[in-house]
Amino acid sequence: MKEAAIDYAAVFQALPGMVALLTPELMFADVNKEFLRRSGRRREDIVGRYLFDVFPDNPHDSAATGVRNLEASLRRVLAGGERDAMALQRYDVEYPGRPGEWEERYWSPVNAPVLGAGGQVVLLVHRVEEVTALMRSGEGSGEGPLQVLEADLYTRARELQELNDRLRLAHAREREVALALQRAMLPAHRQVGHHRAAVRYRPAVGALHVCGDWYDLVDLVGGDRIGVSVGDVVGHGLAAAGVMGQLRSALTAASRMAEGPAQALDVLGRYAHVVDGAESATAVTTFIDCDTRTISYSSAGHPPPVLVHLDGQVEFLDRATDPPLDARPDPRPRPQAATSFTPGATLALYTDGLIERRHEDIDKGLTRLAESLVRHREADPEALADAVLLELLPPDGATDDTALIIVRL
Repeated sequence: MKEAAIDYAAVFQALPGMVALLTPELMFADVNKEFLRRSGRRREDIVGRYLFDVFPDNPHDSAATGVRNLEASLRRVLAGGERDAMALQRYDVEYPGRPGEWEERYWSPVNAPVLGAGGQVVLLVHRVEEVTALMRSGEGSGEGPLQVLEADLYTRARELQELNDRLRLAHAREREVALALQRAMLPAHRQVGHHRAAVRYRPAVGALHVCGDWYDLVDLVGGDRIGVSVGDVVGHGLAAAGVMGQLRSALTAASRMAEGPAQALDVLGRYAHVVDGAESATAVTTFIDCDTRTISYSSAGHPPPVLVHLDGQVEFLDRATDPPLDARPDPRPRPQAATSFTPGATLALYTDGLIERRHEDIDKGLTRLAESLVRHREADPEALADAVLLELLPPDGATDDTALIIVRL
């Protein structure tokens, strides 16, 4: 017997709890029957309207925080693509059909993402359990158990909210310090020898997400030669910024002394072995020799550099890839490869925040990058870097750091 298809629209309407679907713009896309019943609204009063137009904060309560707290939770889900369970909230609701009259209500909300084929958040599931009856069940009965429970729940909710606010403030301050540290350590110059280069760094959205990525450009000894590198440290915050600074400085020094990029990464790998927090860090370095018009390169677990030739041909420098730094207990020589170029070609190095998206194969991100570089290859490096970031990064910010270097050869 052929199994009947499940009517998911009917299932949604029959869910026993209050559930709403919101667009990324926080407009009501749909609500189930229980949501309408408990809120005392009709579908035409809700669907298609902005969430906080339908349910604003109580204007008569100067301490009302329902809108602010709920919007912050929904924005976190949009940015990170992860479920967010909120602390117990007091969120007063205006009586239907009685403008200006508000009822004290208590809710326990959970917000979750619905992801599209490209890994982006296309809908938000907003589920709420009303606990107003529990909070009021002790009223008029003296200091009974339910009244004590009410006071305890309310106090704990306030304490949790205050703790969350303090943690977010502390994380925001750490982010500011980490960004300042990173700006001080990463080179800002856009000229290496007579070569034009553009460098970009974009921190991830969120207070904790910053300072894992780094880049470097350095003049090499002997002829018209430069070294261009990028790397990625696992982790975020001040600790990652400190490790990043150590690895970048070590690779800069090693590059000036090494015979080639593989030897430079060999030295860096041995150094990473004694640096706490450098485990599984990745890096790729290129030595560009403009006298012989060759690029030699080596990668320690990092996405491949992209070379765009004058005719628009794209070459991924992926023939010398090895595990991340400090991945082996007994390091051995890393591979090295080389390719040629003609003057006017463009070389791009980047970190995975530029190309990786949740629930998407990395080849799609590499294809997007290649197409963007080819499309804008005639622009100067500064304009090219801006165009690539605009086309590849999500408009509301990426969930991982992004570093990008573009060099016109």
